[in-house]
Amino acid sequence: MSGRTLRRSARATAPSLDPRSVAETVVDPELPVLTLADLGVLRDVRREDDGTVVVEITPTYSGCPAMGVMRADLVHALHEAGFDRTDVRTVLSPAWTTDWITAEGRRKLAQAGIAPPGPAPERAPGPVPLELGPSRRSAACPLCGSADTEEVSEFGATACTALRRCRQCQEPFEHVKEL
Repeated sequence: MSGRTLRRSARATAPSLDPRSVAETVVDPELPVLTLADLGVLRDVRREDDGTVVVEITPTYSGCPAMGVMRADLVHALHEAGFDRTDVRTVLSPAWTTDWITAEGRRKLAQAGIAPPGPAPERAPGPVPLELGPSRRSAACPLCGSADTEEVSEFGATACTALRRCRQCQEPFEHVKEL
């Protein structure tokens, strides 16, 4: 059987696949230990009456540079699974919060040596006030569990993380900031 025949056979069975299960396998380009579902940015996956798969995602913050890659990766995964008509939409409201990271996502972060966020701060609806003072975050070391850590840099490899160092085991680690 040729590759072309196999591709047609796979595509012929696509309607029986669940597009959500396909979308849930796509990993985050900045934190590849997590899927978009683990991170909580995958908001909705549904089929329209005309067969189009509509995927809704929410950026972790306004201007997130990974949104284009997330969109492309979702379209690619769905096309590979046989869903030729896809529409990936950005949903901004309600705004994403670190509280949407799943328990499995938090476990994966810690297992990868990245401190998961604590509870997101409570805020009143409306504009977010600008705070110019130093951040007052804390995070336990994901390697040894010590709470005696210090922030080295407010930004880590991504804008969503901070770089910290454990005073107990002396190891540096990233911490997903609470948003």
